[in-house]
Amino acid sequence: MSKIKVAIVGVGNCTSSFIQGLEFYKKNNTDIGLINNKIGGYSISDIEVVAAFDINELKVGKDLSEAIFASPNIAYKCPDIEVLNLGIEVKMGPVLDGNPPHLAEFVVAAKKNPVDVEKALQDSGAEILLNFLPTGSAKAARYYADVAIKKLGIGYINGMPELIVSGDEGYVKAAEKSGSPLIGDDVKSQIGATIINRALIELFKDRGIRITKMYQLNYAGNTDFCNLVNRGESKMKTKTEALTTAIPYEANISTGFSFIPNMGDRKTAIFKIEGQNYSGAPLVFEAKLEVEDSPNFGGVIADAVRYCKLALDRGTSGILTSACAFLAKHPPVQYNDKTSKEMLEQFIAGKRKD
Repeated sequence: MSKIKVAIVGVGNCTSSFIQGLEFYKKNNTDIGLINNKIGGYSISDIEVVAAFDINELKVGKDLSEAIFASPNIAYKCPDIEVLNLGIEVKMGPVLDGNPPHLAEFVVAAKKNPVDVEKALQDSGAEILLNFLPTGSAKAARYYADVAIKKLGIGYINGMPELIVSGDEGYVKAAEKSGSPLIGDDVKSQIGATIINRALIELFKDRGIRITKMYQLNYAGNTDFCNLVNRGESKMKTKTEALTTAIPYEANISTGFSFIPNMGDRKTAIFKIEGQNYSGAPLVFEAKLEVEDSPNFGGVIADAVRYCKLALDRGTSGILTSACAFLAKHPPVQYNDKTSKEMLEQFIAGKRKD
């Protein structure tokens, strides 16, 4: 198969884990940790990163293999995996709203002029742009979306909760016209609080349990969680709606975040569900998940890239409904996870367009 050429915006922990994972699967012939080994004939080893953009003075101008380990990145390091020189210089992007005061404590913006992003993407041959910008970077996210969707017509995967795919008809129409496939918004973790809660909701519904109250608390020590505590409104919206749309009646649902620096990139999610079973008797369910946060994101992106490439090969543009529903917290249309998985299988088999 041909290579899938991707460009990345934001060389943070998620990018670090994603690239380390690409090297891991090149070295190890295994499907451990992959949702799908192959998608439309494409394996994870077919993914090639060809460009990257950031604003951090410790990353801009560096080879991507070095930048992914620069401060404040603290992502899990794959044992026995060495990321050698990739020949990709991290380029300076526009700062816009991507480095608010609370993040500026960790990141000093490079004193360089931003590059011509459109030209840099064209020169790299990128087919897909991955948006890994910090939550709340609305202007920056839309700047890159404008370039990818409206100007270049390349694939666009929105990994953060700015509502571009599901909340802006202008981008959808532009994508349909330019040929850009869209996946988003706010990519789910491979196994995270949202997907577990949604599975529990389906189980409770199937067993006749009436959910009355539910909360989900997530905490970690990476810059993502520092940012979420300060401007996590859009993330809270996507996480909460991923749950409320799965329950066919009104329930009291809350989601929240906390930043605990000494936890590093390890995320803990705590769940509590209160409900009623036979004769209205009370029921309480509690659970806890601990997971390395950034690799948990990389496993989903590895699939999203290949779905996007499959759409490009087929000339499919606009919203990829099945991929959005299965992979994103806030897709344009919510389906339960079993249905969205079946839709994706039909998409891979060519039995549905999107």
